[in-house]
Amino acid sequence: MMRIISVVLNSVIVLDMLVLTIMMFYRDGKWSVENGTKALKYYTFLSNVFCALTALGMVIFPNLLPAWILKYTGTVAVTITLLTVLFFLGPKLGYKRVLTGRDFIMHMVNPLLAIVSLCVFERNEMPFYVTAFGLLQMILYGLLYGYKVMFAKGKKGWDDFYGFNKGGRWYISAVIMLLGTFAICVILWFVCRL
Repeated sequence: MMRIISVVLNSVIVLDMLVLTIMMFYRDGKWSVENGTKALKYYTFLSNVFCALTALGMVIFPNLLPAWILKYTGTVAVTITLLTVLFFLGPKLGYKRVLTGRDFIMHMVNPLLAIVSLCVFERNEMPFYVTAFGLLQMILYGLLYGYKVMFAKGKKGWDDFYGFNKGGRWYISAVIMLLGTFAICVILWFVCRL
């Protein structure tokens, strides 16, 4: 029964992101690569796509440790999205804006499905060093975001849409994100071992 529920939850994540990805590229009755590629700069979209791929891995290879480690990492990624929306973007931009339509699915539904499937239906006693994998995706995105916001010029650069470099204080945001992500990694690791 646990396996069936795991398959169902992971399949919903995969199907959600398949539909949402198609919607990113197909708008107003036409296909647009430009519209779709705009989504690729947002951590929310990237973390949800990554989580969907790891969920697919759990559906196909549920007993392989690498699949489980990837699912753990994907769950950490969308948990960062969930908590960032609840405690940073929601108060800053308004919850109505960040928790409606597609954003509701990527900011709330998929993260909660991933957390429940991982912590309740896919528990595993992985070694503590695996928590480092949870940090990796946030560090890689942080480096990309920092480069695009602070150093890339012209059309290659991004505006600071998350506000993490406000007043040039990127280092404060970096420390908070690292510590917060590590806390998420440890909490998920601990809960999965219960």
